[in-house]
Amino acid sequence: MDHGRNGPRRRRVAFDRRALTAEVLVLGLGPAGRALTHRLSVHSIDVRAVDPHPRRTWTPTYAAWRDELPGWLPDSVIGAVVDRPEAWTTKRQLIGRPYAVLDTAALQAALTIDPGAVIEGTVVEAMRDRVVLADGTMLHAQTVIDARGAVRGPRTAEQTAFGYVVGAEAARSVLDGADAWFMDWRTDNGTTRHDSPSFLYAVPLSRNEFLVEETCLVGRPGLSQRVLQSRLDARLRSRGVDLSGNERIERVRFPVDGRRRRPLSRQPVAFGARGATMHPGTGYSVATSLSLADVLAHSLDRPNRALWPAQAVSVDILRRAGLRTLLNLAPDQVSPFFEAFFDLPTPLQRAYLSDRSDLRGTMRAMLTQFARLPRELQIVTAKSASVPGVRSHFRSNSTIMGE
Repeated sequence: MDHGRNGPRRRRVAFDRRALTAEVLVLGLGPAGRALTHRLSVHSIDVRAVDPHPRRTWTPTYAAWRDELPGWLPDSVIGAVVDRPEAWTTKRQLIGRPYAVLDTAALQAALTIDPGAVIEGTVVEAMRDRVVLADGTMLHAQTVIDARGAVRGPRTAEQTAFGYVVGAEAARSVLDGADAWFMDWRTDNGTTRHDSPSFLYAVPLSRNEFLVEETCLVGRPGLSQRVLQSRLDARLRSRGVDLSGNERIERVRFPVDGRRRRPLSRQPVAFGARGATMHPGTGYSVATSLSLADVLAHSLDRPNRALWPAQAVSVDILRRAGLRTLLNLAPDQVSPFFEAFFDLPTPLQRAYLSDRSDLRGTMRAMLTQFARLPRELQIVTAKSASVPGVRSHFRSNSTIMGE
């Protein structure tokens, strides 16, 4: 896509435009694909989207730090904002960033798409400029963008969770005076120091409804739904919460360590979790996909370079070292690890959690936390980072730490 002062301009093509289904084909209409299709339309780019169930209603709960959300997103998609979320690690800690829980239905409705731009079908083959559907239909485009979600493998690290939606009265007992628990690692869920840990995530969905969820941050595999439900039930009983049995249930399972692939000339552009832009240490991806939708809409002539500038590649390598650390921690090391993280200044927390192109901030956050860890956790962290790619990045960029 060429760019002039007035925005994106269509490229010249070397083949007959009458053979094109659209200038851009987006595969998948989850949050990433729908956001991208919406923003391409806003920028007057001819786009079609392919999905096997395009009218399916989204049901998961999505959330983000308030400062991560792009300015074009209307405030109506925010179901609740927590100004002072908290974490309980080895102690109670305030987190200095407002946290937004999205209204899932409002988000889906706000990402408007012309019904005529939607093609219902299952993709069986995808290439850079064409797609084959299960019924044999072939669709052509100048650019095909694959946003069908992360691919799960046999050894993929994943996040799992089990939750209930409860009323405000029950939530008060769970919250213990907090406005929300971003992470509560206390062991009133019936676990011991030897069990694989899980934490309570408790946030408002609206004024009268709260999601309380037992979460396995990362695992290979993640803890099962049965184990997480048992732990959540035990935690709620210990806090005096009686369930009616009619609560809405949320189940979560998704891979967190999708790999960046080398862009090949015949492959479609990978976007969203499919393109490994999910944070591998937290599982957050929606805000990143929303923000990158405009980046990609303005860079269709160089999509992989726009999505993965050199700084973002370096940050991704360091974040994956962080994921290895989480996977290598002993159960009783998890709470002290997060205590050190949430003791970091808010700008350093933000750099590691949110800014995928802030190499300086990410390195500073990781090294500052490392310095504050107990010796045995420093050993685990150092071993997790002891791979050639990470070592070379720390060496080549070490001068920025001395400023």
